[in-house]
Amino acid sequence: MPRSARVAIGFSNATHYLTHLFMLLYPTAVLGLEQEFHLPYGQLISLSLGGFILFGAGALPAGWLADRWSEIGMLAVLLFGMGGAALLTGLAPSPLWVALGLALMGLFASIYHPVGIAMIVRHAEKRGRALGINGVSGGLGLASGALVAGALMDWWSWRAAFIVPGLVAMALGVVFLVAVRLTGLRDTREDAHPQPEVGGHAMVSAFLTLTVTTMMAGLIFQSTSVALPKIFAQRLGLFAGGNGALDVGGFVSLVYLGAASVQVFGGILADRFPLKWVYVAAYTVQVPVILLAARLYNWPLVGVCMAMVLLQNGAAPAESALYARYSPARWRATAFGLKFVVSLGVSALGVPLVALIYDGTGGFYWLFVAMAAFALTAASVGLLLPGERGLAATTPLPAGAAGGSDD
Repeated sequence: MPRSARVAIGFSNATHYLTHLFMLLYPTAVLGLEQEFHLPYGQLISLSLGGFILFGAGALPAGWLADRWSEIGMLAVLLFGMGGAALLTGLAPSPLWVALGLALMGLFASIYHPVGIAMIVRHAEKRGRALGINGVSGGLGLASGALVAGALMDWWSWRAAFIVPGLVAMALGVVFLVAVRLTGLRDTREDAHPQPEVGGHAMVSAFLTLTVTTMMAGLIFQSTSVALPKIFAQRLGLFAGGNGALDVGGFVSLVYLGAASVQVFGGILADRFPLKWVYVAAYTVQVPVILLAARLYNWPLVGVCMAMVLLQNGAAPAESALYARYSPARWRATAFGLKFVVSLGVSALGVPLVALIYDGTGGFYWLFVAMAAFALTAASVGLLLPGERGLAATTPLPAGAAGGSDD
């Protein structure tokens, strides 16, 4: 692999880690704002709403800009912009400025998924494996956000939880630009290892199908991540609530950390087997696993919930590879922008779904049933994806020979 390709993939993975870490700083840092601003928790946590909305809504325009202007430039804008927004948040004199800083942080963070993943797809020799490793980096960011924020709050204050990561992001931006210059990394509208382009009918059909499956995947992910702490608080009576060495948060972290590395395995499967069947199988197997979790307690529940998240993570590389397969190389970032607008936008419905079911039943049995129905829908609709042998394809010219030159 050329040195420039390693730079592109390496910095994309590092930025994926930082993006998810930044988005989970505030839920912990907010605990330090109550005394300073003398506002209740409910009002303070709501200051992050704009940031989370923009995190999803900004994905499509970010992808369009990357395709029309520069992926390298957009990744640099992300690092400097997200870092600057974190500094603004950490130095905020009032709740209004905190809300503004968090909104800007979400807006700049929205650049990552359409741009960073498209960059990996363009440069990777083995897409599935590369996407799997990228997924692990994002998962580690999710798992360490609260840890980083809590440690910085203990060592200094809630402001440090934003200022220090902000400086790190901006420093990474400087290193990235230096590395781009030294290695000759350039924007390209073509893949380093192109695959045959898909015919228009198959492309449209696949995109419509993937829109539905992506919605279902987002609902499963959001419902699981929102409800899992409360599920464990209810059902881990032998181990949580002061009866064991680990608290509920420890078990949640255990589940997500234990499931993070499986995306590499999912990526390997995506490289070796037809993407359609890897994708469908991951959701088919989720159905009985989720239904089993609906009736379990204590350690068996922890193990089965880890299996649920393992299967969710395992499907992710195949899903991203399918979007890459059924999108034109010149509009790759825009295609991923559409994917994450759908995924992050619809997944927000998981929050009221969890609240509605818990308030109505006092438990989560029917939430598990609903998630199993989402998985079954994803598996069933996934069967409509075109088969590899049936694609109307044309063999592409070598990279750089047609369709525009490197920018």
